[in-house]
Amino acid sequence: MSFLSNNFKVKIKKKRLGRGIGSGKGKTSGRGVKGQKSRSGVAIKSFEGGQMPLYRRLPKRGFNPISKKKIAKINLDQLQDFIDKNRVDPSSNINLDLLKKHNIINKSYIQFKILANGNISSKINIEADFSSTAAKEKIEKIGGILKIKNSK
Repeated sequence: MSFLSNNFKVKIKKKRLGRGIGSGKGKTSGRGVKGQKSRSGVAIKSFEGGQMPLYRRLPKRGFNPISKKKIAKINLDQLQDFIDKNRVDPSSNINLDLLKKHNIINKSYIQFKILANGNISSKINIEADFSSTAAKEKIEKIGGILKIKNSK
């Protein structure tokens, strides 16, 4: 076994800084000359010399998209519950304005979607922005009408 092929337990020693001119990293230890960065204990990162840093000058945005569309989601069992409690008339055309008027949907929502969770037994006419395919099938199965608005 030769030393060239046997690289088991081979360690490269760390370059020792500031150990004389002959070491190649003597005197300033690879830190250049003078200045704040050549001293020990320096953490500059985003410090701008007392000026208000850029990250504090810019407004916070985080994970709230600027152009987010607020879409209310209503399940079929919720609609049936509102019909049973006489909050919604099944013979009238159910749309976003009607749901806002009866305080079922918050006024901040600009669109709403029908989802298929639960069952519906009343024949209804709904005008929604979006709907799941299962919800559409359930509404049409009992003889109701689901009209989807052409929205962008």
